[in-house]
Amino acid sequence: MKKLNFNEFERGVFLVNLLAVIKKDGKILIGRRENDPYIKKLTWSFPGGRPDYGDDLEKYLSLEIKKKTNLDAEIKDVIFTKTYPENRQFLSIYFTAEITGGEEKAGEKFKELKWVKPEELKTHFTTSLHPKLLEIIKGLK
Repeated sequence: MKKLNFNEFERGVFLVNLLAVIKKDGKILIGRRENDPYIKKLTWSFPGGRPDYGDDLEKYLSLEIKKKTNLDAEIKDVIFTKTYPENRQFLSIYFTAEITGGEEKAGEKFKELKWVKPEELKTHFTTSLHPKLLEIIKGLK
């Protein structure tokens, strides 16, 4: 495969981030990060990470959830995509995921895990949380 020279592109090239919205007993799982190298104000976030070129997005997201939370998860549906006012080069794809096993423990890049009610998400996030995404999360069963 030919290597792309990203400097040749004027637009349309993004750094993709996959994120999991995991709901259990009416609460959403989030993790606290420290010193994010790309978005300085980032603290709490959904588990996930950047995909690699070798796997399906769902498989990669499942691996990232395991690394960050020690939980096994089945990836379900894409529910939202967005870029961020803090850095427009980032494109996030949000999936729903269901826990299938494992013992919850903060791992790679997460200092702490927390289950919060959907309406409490805005009080934890220090970066933009799109109103439409919040509305979708509140409507999850």
